[in-house]
Amino acid sequence: MDRSSRNRLTERLLPLFPGTTLFERLARSVCRAGCLPRKELYEAWEVARRVRRRFRGGRVVDLACGHGLLAQILLLLDDSSSLALAVDRRLPEQAARLAACLREDWPRLAGRVEFLERDLAEVELQRHDLVVSVHACGGLTDLVLERAVLAGARVAVLPCCHDLDSGNQGGLRGWLDGPLAQDVLRATRLRAGGYRVVTQLIPADISPKNRLLLGGPAGS
Repeated sequence: MDRSSRNRLTERLLPLFPGTTLFERLARSVCRAGCLPRKELYEAWEVARRVRRRFRGGRVVDLACGHGLLAQILLLLDDSSSLALAVDRRLPEQAARLAACLREDWPRLAGRVEFLERDLAEVELQRHDLVVSVHACGGLTDLVLERAVLAGARVAVLPCCHDLDSGNQGGLRGWLDGPLAQDVLRATRLRAGGYRVVTQLIPADISPKNRLLLGGPAGS
């Protein structure tokens, strides 16, 4: 199976996920919703698993959330998070359909996921939040990191669409390619802000933009 495919998962693909694991049940819900590219399912799952190994509890705040799948998976993986806020400047029309399919299979999600159309800079964050973002394009990733640090919140981002014309590369282009230089600087800024930093990779066959950056305030 091509896990990087941008083709939508639909009901005709249900036989590909016959098992009883949480992932396969989740995949069947996504297939019934019929609105999400296969790549986004695997990205959200791989990020959510790694985030929950490091960070438990807190309000989940998914910035540049798209359909909001990541936020909902994080709730499924850790019931001690009572609420998830899924925020994007413009929410996809089918985000509500996906959420309804997930609630049908996991009724405990009802009333725990709030979708909000708003500029990311206007979202009020709190110290106990878990702030996440998958493939917030270019400078949006930096905005997510800045807002999380300002609030003292835990944060996890999977950057993409690096802006090599205006983005800071810290003079590292002699050693590192531009996108990697930008991500190294992001990790460095988190550490300089008093954060404990963890860097990981999700599988490259899902996306070549696979560097996961996690950070939490020291002592958290």
